[in-house]
Amino acid sequence: MQAILGAGGGAGTEITRELSNYTKDIRVVSRNPKKVNETDQLMKADLTDPKQLDEAVKGSEIVYVTIAFPYSIKVWRELWPKFMKNLIDTCTKYKTKIVFVDNMYMYDPRYLSDMTEETPINPISEKGKVRAEIANMLMNAVEKNKAEAIIARAPDFYGPNIIGSFLYQSVYLNLKKNKSPQWIGKLDVIHSYIFSKDIGKSVALLGNTPDTYNQVWHLPTTDKKLTNRQWIELMMNAMNKQKKIQTLPDWMVSLLGVFIPILKELQDVGYQLKQDYFFNSSKFNKRFNYSPNSPEDGIRKMVR
Repeated sequence: MQAILGAGGGAGTEITRELSNYTKDIRVVSRNPKKVNETDQLMKADLTDPKQLDEAVKGSEIVYVTIAFPYSIKVWRELWPKFMKNLIDTCTKYKTKIVFVDNMYMYDPRYLSDMTEETPINPISEKGKVRAEIANMLMNAVEKNKAEAIIARAPDFYGPNIIGSFLYQSVYLNLKKNKSPQWIGKLDVIHSYIFSKDIGKSVALLGNTPDTYNQVWHLPTTDKKLTNRQWIELMMNAMNKQKKIQTLPDWMVSLLGVFIPILKELQDVGYQLKQDYFFNSSKFNKRFNYSPNSPEDGIRKMVR
């Protein structure tokens, strides 16, 4: 049995789909689980409840953690450390392997121009501090032989059904309405995005490759160093819509943040959109001889 904890989001759905290439014994766990594969076993659960988490993990050889708590620093501080402690304790109890899908918020901003698995952990954002804390909890459990785990890190997502990304919300949806795309931060800095199908394939592969455990992996991301402007232009070309890109100045983002909570929360990690941000996945690509989807192909698949 392999279980997806927090299934239903973009990453969880793609991982569930790809896992069917390795096993037909898949448990899909969330508040409102839905089948991705015909043989999926559905379990409705609140994974912040230790008893329900126990039931979700019990009988699983591997759990894939794709749970996404609301994008609020208050919620993250309250829920993430408790959840990670309960997860480690439960997986230790059942000798269940953990594949934790993580982001890059904990990295030192001075090194974002070429992030690798060895990039220093030194977060400046409040959300990054929470991510650093829970990643440290998991790797400490590994070092103490309490857990067998993989941390699978990814940059910002894009792709079919990835509706929470900035590329989707402020670029794709605006273009679909024949409006100008909007952007926060700088247009002419490099920014890496990972295609959702590459997340699914790589996480399923890592989880089912025994010698990949007890280390950090960067998930396969294009090595093309496109700027935010070039990503937006790719989308405009794919949708056959040429518009002037609108950039929102910091003062406007601050003002709008009073009325739009997600904008207020994004200010915490806004530095990521103002400097070169290149996510290096050469470790994974070389190990598995893997070629990530190109930005051109990924954007075409996203908008079609």
